[in-house]
Amino acid sequence: MSSSPVRARLLTLTSLLALAAGLPASSSTLAQMAPATNAAVSAAGPIYPGDARPDAPALAPRGQYSVGVRTISLVRKDVLDIARAATMTPAPETLPRSDRPLTIEIWYPASLSAGQVQSTVYKDALGSGPGDAKRPVLPFTFMGRAARNAAPDAKGGKYPLVIFSHGYPGSRYLMSYLAENLVSKGYVVAAIDHTDSTHADKAAFSSTLLNRAQDDQAVLDGVAALSAAGSGFLSGLVDAGNTALLGYSMGGYGALNFAGGGYADQVLGFVPGGALKARQNGNFNVDPRLKAVVAFAPWGGDAAVRAIGVNTAAKFGFWDAAGLSNIKVPTLFLVGDQDDVSGYAGGVKSLFENAVNSDRYMVVYQNARHNAAPNPPPAASLGLPNEYDHYAEAAWDMQRLNNLNQHFVTAFLNYRLKGDVAAAGYLNVPTPVAQDGKYSRNADGTPKADDTYWKGFPNRTALGIELYHMNAK
Repeated sequence: MSSSPVRARLLTLTSLLALAAGLPASSSTLAQMAPATNAAVSAAGPIYPGDARPDAPALAPRGQYSVGVRTISLVRKDVLDIARAATMTPAPETLPRSDRPLTIEIWYPASLSAGQVQSTVYKDALGSGPGDAKRPVLPFTFMGRAARNAAPDAKGGKYPLVIFSHGYPGSRYLMSYLAENLVSKGYVVAAIDHTDSTHADKAAFSSTLLNRAQDDQAVLDGVAALSAAGSGFLSGLVDAGNTALLGYSMGGYGALNFAGGGYADQVLGFVPGGALKARQNGNFNVDPRLKAVVAFAPWGGDAAVRAIGVNTAAKFGFWDAAGLSNIKVPTLFLVGDQDDVSGYAGGVKSLFENAVNSDRYMVVYQNARHNAAPNPPPAASLGLPNEYDHYAEAAWDMQRLNNLNQHFVTAFLNYRLKGDVAAAGYLNVPTPVAQDGKYSRNADGTPKADDTYWKGFPNRTALGIELYHMNAK
């Protein structure tokens, strides 16, 4: 097992409210506001979440495909209703069951008709579920660069599938900038609204703990079935046998479990009726169609569990060494080194280091906290500090973080899902660290060129980032 750390000097940028504010969502003005497909930041047109800044790394800009988007619904039949069980006093001996609906946003390579533009309105909500007086549910809209209900583009053959799993609370639109970007490069993205876990319907935490990995499985199965069907817009479009799961925060927690990380004994009490036992090592099989995992600030490590007031006996929170060692799928971790929700040294970094049977990378954003993954704060959040804080990073421009995520995730997925060995070169950057741990310097004390230059980064822009790689044992 080897570890190759790469450190870059700190970059601190003030969040730019003008960029974060988004745009009016009036559908009558969409056509006039829609810029060219690959437009970067420009005074001539609006800025959409995910547009490339002039200093974006090489793999951040959009690819060759137009992007379509549609909304579908799936249902998990007759499953444990943990949210309802958590409200029952006394706790029932037999847990209630019900159907569990899931709303899925599908982004896909599209063939546009004459006059059709890649511009749409996404309908989301701020808040933290019904009944939260401090964070009431507040619907809002924002713009996306995709064509609603466009015809699919089947000329690229079957496209690898990437499933998106949001945080708690979150929504299927929380990382729309990254979904659209990946689709433009030849992927199909299925983003889940996890029931009981969105901004609009947040309910018992135990429901999220149990259902994440099982929702992911249902979406993989459902999209695969729709692609195999003889009709429908997904027919023949998806290579479900070549799937990645991308999760943020609680989505990352579920992704590590879905990839094989069985839960430790001492956390079974977090969910009524010991239902988490079904997600322990030996009690479930890893779907062989899963070929890669991207885990943004995954929750569940020791630091995260202690932060909610629980002192578990396990060194790794929801996992023990055996659980983490059961993760064998290649994984990309992305995290801020000041993450105060999932934790860094005693949280994500520890999970990364101890998933010993996975070939894995970790991107670290210096001085970032927990919000390294989402879209920039929507305009509706600007007068609401709690909602703005749910999206924003204090020390980073969110558009810059979005571009970095697009670059690193593209490199990893192109390598792992498309077999693009050249893409791996963007993950094997120079190591400007001398044996004494200091940056290598020229004789006059100035940094050597590779201190601030990584492959794909314009000169003087590879700042504030660390990148680590550890081979499977």
